[in-house]
This record gives sequence, structure tokens and C-alpha cells, in this order.
Amino acid sequence: MSEAAGRKRIAIIGTGHRGTTMWGSDLISRWRGEVDIVGLCDTNSLRAHAAQREIGTNAPVYTNLDRLIAEVKPDSIIVTSRDDTHDAIIIKALEAGIRVISEKPMTTTPEKCRAILEAEKRTGGTVDVTFNYRFAPTARRIKEILASGEIGDVTSVDFHWYLDTRHGADYFRRWHAFEEFSSSLFVHKATHHFDLLHWYLGSEPEWVMATGDLRIYGRNGPFRSERCTGCAHAPKCDFYWDYARDPHLANLYDGPSREDGYHRDGCVYREDIDIYDTMAATIRFRNGVSASYSLNAAMPMEGHHLAFNGTKGRIEIRQHENFPFAKPEGDEILVMPNFRKARIERVPHQPGGHFGGDDRLRNLLFGVTKDDPLGQRASARAGAIAMLTGYAALTSAKEGRAVTISELGGLPPD
Repeated sequence: MSEAAGRKRIAIIGTGHRGTTMWGSDLISRWRGEVDIVGLCDTNSLRAHAAQREIGTNAPVYTNLDRLIAEVKPDSIIVTSRDDTHDAIIIKALEAGIRVISEKPMTTTPEKCRAILEAEKRTGGTVDVTFNYRFAPTARRIKEILASGEIGDVTSVDFHWYLDTRHGADYFRRWHAFEEFSSSLFVHKATHHFDLLHWYLGSEPEWVMATGDLRIYGRNGPFRSERCTGCAHAPKCDFYWDYARDPHLANLYDGPSREDGYHRDGCVYREDIDIYDTMAATIRFRNGVSASYSLNAAMPMEGHHLAFNGTKGRIEIRQHENFPFAKPEGDEILVMPNFRKARIERVPHQPGGHFGGDDRLRNLLFGVTKDDPLGQRASARAGAIAMLTGYAALTSAKEGRAVTISELGGLPPD
């Protein structure tokens, strides 16, 4: 029997940073017994070949998805392309009988969302959405405490996410900075957070009321250029970034830019940037819970504050991924029941992305882990709910009104 016998045949569609690391070189080095990368596909052939070298694979390179499907016949594809392209790739794979693993967000508009769900039902196929935050150790523990009933029924949630000036700015350098590609950070980034709320509460949202503004980046800049490389303002720009110092990113984006003109180091002050960097929303869920949410993309620290208020108490956590002061070794969950003694639970950080969450996700997707007692695996329906919550927030911020999930039309009739 050949070495590859029994392993899942995986093709990676989209060979940027995410596709070449978490779903590329990591799989080659650590999940070799479960998967075999059999094809790489990208519209930019130079980037695809650079990815082939970065990953360390001999898998053939394609620029045409139809050819890849016909020639290498993968069991599964992993979709890591630009957000607005996910739907066509997912649907084509489902119709070819291929299992789909999609990076978040699953897609970018209600129409695309509905088309994916209808294709999944029509073909009997499967779409998994990679919501890795569900798999972080602290998220798991929060879910367990909520399920125990210790704070009773949840009545409201406070959820506030902070992107630091390194991570936050990076979204405004790349294609994410334009709504036509990402549907804004309400969809691209906050999809993670809205999925956590959906998973924690076990309920789907009814309506969203939101505000958004562009306060730091884009037109707010004191000066601007097309990109950081060669910028005359570099010595005085707080956001100047020399990505040539990162050989991995330079290999994937510098030379390959000759083919499609896409530069990884776009100026964060470009005047045509049209997404928000400062956002807030109120979300009402079917089970009566109201959530207060915010996202700020230019903070001195990275992390989030999260609290659940219940009929019998409160749970609170502050998680700091990057902090200007001494960083704790792990996370602290404050559990404060009414009329009883409060306690602090300490959850140590695990090695790997998202404090070990990435590894747990991949173990479940590739069959290393069989059981899923907390329902951490995220379906296409979960991907749809998270995306539609973000799209409702974006629509609300534009139109100044509450937007219901049902009016978006992104879910097929039950």
C-alpha cells in the first residue's frame, strides 16, 4: 500500500499567507498522516509557484479550478482566496462532489450566502467554516460554564474587540480595505465574533442596529502614497511597514505583483478606502438576549473584553493577545454568582495559533479528534448566520436603522 493510501486528498484554493501557512506548511509538517496536498490553485501563477516553494510540496500548480478538479480529483478543497470569490469556488466544488473547508467569512453578500446553502442542500455536500476562535481553550471553558447554568439564563452580553496598530492597520494595507472585496470589517473580521455569540448563546440573531465610521485610516491621513515601498513619507509615518523584512511575505507578494498589480503594502491613508475602522452594534437574539458589540482597529493593545450577564450572576473575561504592560501567562475568567462567593478560573495559553485553537480545529476537521460534545465544528449555516449578522450591521450603519436578518434574504426557506 502506498504511503498516501488512506489520506485525504486536499487542494488549496488561494495561496496567500493563510493558505501557505495554516493550511499549507503546517499540514505538511504536522498532519502528514491524515492529509496529502495534491494541488494548489491561484489566479496569480507566480504566487502559486511561490507558495509551492514556501509550503515545501511538489503538488501541481493551477490557475484554473476546473482543470484542478478534473486532473487531481481532490477529496476536499480548502478555500483561502479573497472573500468575495468564495461562493463560486464553494459551489463548483459541491457540484463536483468535493467536501469544502472554507476560511471565514464564508462569503460576502446575502445573495452569495443563499446560493451556497442551496447548493449544499441540492448536492448533499458538506461545507465546514473554519471558526477557530471556538476552539481556543478559554472559549471552550466559557461555553462549559454557560451550559452549566451557574449564572442562570443569559440576559445580555458585552463584547468589545480591540485590534492594535499593527494588526488593525494591516487590514487597511490589503484588499480588505475595500467593501467590494470584504464587505467591511463588520463581515471580514467581526464574523469571528458574531459566530462566537451565536455559538455561546445557542440562538440566532433577529435584528441588528449599528454605527460605523472611518476615523483613523483612509482620508484621515496627514499624507499618503500608493504603497509603503518607495514612499517619501516613510520617515515620519507611524504606519510605515517594510514588508521586505519578512521573506515569507516578500516571496508571496513582491515578485508576484508583476502579474496582477496587487501590492501587500498599500498605504493605509489611500483616499479610496471605504470601510470603517470604528464600529459598534446592538444585536437582538431570538432567545431574548441583547448583545452590545464594538470593534476598534487602531488601539495600543490587542484583545477583547467579554461579559455575560445572567439571571443568577455574571461571567467576565479580559483577554490580551498583545499588551503594553506585563502580559499574563493565561486568561482569567471571573465567575460571579449572585449571593455566592465569586471565583477566578485561570486558563493557561496553549502553544499554537489562537492559544492552541487552530490545532484543535484541524484535528477535528481531519479526523484526529472524533467527538465534538460542545458543537465546535461550524457548518455552512453557522457561516451564514455570522456573515449575515455582519452584513446587517453594515447595512444598518449605512442606512441608520435596525436591520432584520430575515429581510436580507440570505437564508433559504425552512
